[in-house]
Amino acid sequence: MARIRAFVLNAAILSALCLWGVTEAVGGAVSRPRPQRRPSKKPKVDPIDLTPPPQNINIQQMTGTWYLLNVASKCLHLINHGTKVEPTVMTLTLQDQTMLVSTKTRHNHQCWEILQMYTLTSTPGRMTLRGARPELNTEIMIAETDYSSYAIISYQKQGRMTTKLYSRTVDKLSEPMLTKFETLAEKQSLGLAFLFPFPTYSHCGAVDRDHQISKRQLM
Repeated sequence: MARIRAFVLNAAILSALCLWGVTEAVGGAVSRPRPQRRPSKKPKVDPIDLTPPPQNINIQQMTGTWYLLNVASKCLHLINHGTKVEPTVMTLTLQDQTMLVSTKTRHNHQCWEILQMYTLTSTPGRMTLRGARPELNTEIMIAETDYSSYAIISYQKQGRMTTKLYSRTVDKLSEPMLTKFETLAEKQSLGLAFLFPFPTYSHCGAVDRDHQISKRQLM
């Protein structure tokens, strides 16, 4: 059972968060470059900082249920299995200076629930999912939302971005909302080829304890 839980955790989190980056293949011989004067380094700017969140984000209004509709990512897992994604639903609960996150999805026809904890930051709309080391933290930003119908949330881990479109209901969002999501994704170099729609039916309901995986104790 422990081996199955570990496998499901890796597969489900890869599908749900998809923040582990892209594998790039480089082939062919290349000529040896000539030594060149090293240019002065520019200050490093994280991709997530290029799109600052609105200053009026009310984190309390973000609580509740959100259905995942679309993901913009260069995640290798999605590129290889983007046509086999499962319906995914996220529930947010505010507790002091943390946001408790429940993500439910399926693996091999079985519903699983992944429990995580995001730490609020001093910047409105910004949270952190702590990793085993600071360089493995995931930075989360609520890029845009009206609280009642849609939310666009960006995730950054080790300089790589994934942006997700959530809805309060399983109904299709209006064209202007989808356009906003696609426009933001394009600014992050995530064009239409890197957009992966998720099913809007057959979401998981209650999940028994044997199929819950908690990452909160690690934070």
